[in-house]
Amino acid sequence: MEIVLVILAFALLIAGIVGAFIPVIPGPPLSYIALLLMQWSKFASFPAVFLWTWAGITIAVTIMDYFLPSIVTKKFGGSRAAIIGSVFGLIAGIFIFPPWGMILGPFLGALAGEFINNSGDGPKAFKIAFGAFLAFIIGSGVKLVVSSLMLFYAVKEMF
Repeated sequence: MEIVLVILAFALLIAGIVGAFIPVIPGPPLSYIALLLMQWSKFASFPAVFLWTWAGITIAVTIMDYFLPSIVTKKFGGSRAAIIGSVFGLIAGIFIFPPWGMILGPFLGALAGEFINNSGDGPKAFKIAFGAFLAFIIGSGVKLVVSSLMLFYAVKEMF
């Protein structure tokens, strides 16, 4: 059973890294669950403070991931259409033009959403699309760092 827990933990850690870029996969929460699985196996012994700290970081990053796109897009003058367009652009980009679609998709989706919402105001739509793109990059970067650090600590604990 111990080996199964560790294998499942590492599968979740990899899913956590993937989840840093794909919005439907909750990356940091999966990585945190992996740390808990490691703790329940005989292969890891994390201090309680470590687990509570990572629980707090995971919750904070997850909350940030929900609010950052709308905050940044609104800061750049965007509408809900730009945010929705950004999400649809990301999903379409993953399938249409991987891996670059994950980068270009949110920008193009936000641009299209804002064009539709603002009846074609080009410079404003471009600025807003850049804001949505920036929010995606920042959010993905933070999730990638958090999930990668949890993977690092899991590997370090194993060896």
